Amino acid sequence: MIYKVITKKEFKKFVNGLINSNETFGPRQVNTAKDGKPIYQFKEVHSFDEMELDYTLSYSSLKNFFLPFREVLSRYNFTDDNWEQEIEYRVNPRVIVGVRACDINALCKLDDIFVNGSFPSPYYIARRNNTFLIGMDHLPMDDCFCMSMGELVVRQGFNLFCTDLGDRYYLSINSSKAFNFLRNVKTTDPTDKDDRQWLERRNLIKRSFNTTVDTSSLPNLLDIEFDSPIWEKWGDKCLNCGTCAMVCPTCYCYGIEESIDVSLKSSRRERFQHSCTVVDFAEVAGGHNFRPSKEARLKYRYYHHYHGFAENADEQICVGCNRCGRNCLAGINPKDVIDDLLMEKTDEV
Repeated sequence: MIYKVITKKEFKKFVNGLINSNETFGPRQVNTAKDGKPIYQFKEVHSFDEMELDYTLSYSSLKNFFLPFREVLSRYNFTDDNWEQEIEYRVNPRVIVGVRACDINALCKLDDIFVNGSFPSPYYIARRNNTFLIGMDHLPMDDCFCMSMGELVVRQGFNLFCTDLGDRYYLSINSSKAFNFLRNVKTTDPTDKDDRQWLERRNLIKRSFNTTVDTSSLPNLLDIEFDSPIWEKWGDKCLNCGTCAMVCPTCYCYGIEESIDVSLKSSRRERFQHSCTVVDFAEVAGGHNFRPSKEARLKYRYYHHYHGFAENADEQICVGCNRCGRNCLAGINPKDVIDDLLMEKTDEV
């Protein structure tokens, strides 16, 4: 890792240079919530001033840039005695500015699955390799618990990460591409004062967390509490809408659909994002459903996030952004569910 310091004026010049040469996305306010708070999304921008880099958190995560809700995997054209298959994973270079640490760490978890896993996805890899990520630190929201999940610090998965020092940014440079791009603007080596300010900023972010979740022994707790009535309590509230999976930065379950044109001369295969809380997710041919109850479906999602991935990849897949809890129509919050499980077992002692 290489470290530099850049003034905010030079940083604006740097980003505008990227915007002029690349399709670029940044945080923009798209609406206002019923409580009056702004709702942000990553949208295409054509100048630095269109972005709001002091945003809190985007409504949905960056996952949609790499795993679209629906994408065509292949197309087929049929003739009388032959057929042709068309597959394309070409992606134009693009830049995403202002990404939060938890969202970068979420992408690293998806990398473990779609890049480093047993069955790499060329579609995901093409999007990942052609995306230049600029991360940026921020003070946490009241209900974020990414520090409890160990996702406060980002060490990989980005090209450039900015720590706000007031009138300057402390840059962590994590790729040769970022280093070469920065040659076009003026940067300086960090001084002792810059290093102290960087540390003060990191400590301020840590002190600003208002929400904590005890995840130290969560995989073991989930083993013990597999048949807990807590699952029925929260499962009864679940609407099976799948909102949690759609806004989650790490949910990656999907389904495959085949569509044949009425002319029988062409068809396409599409992948679409799915959710284990949706009623038909575990349904198979013949109508049998392996998880017919809301309780079982909700429990499966928590086991995937806090147990199964931890066993297979030695980490939990949740990054603590709490998008699922914030957007759940039934008011189901991960902290409340986990606290209930902990409380039940503590009460038994």
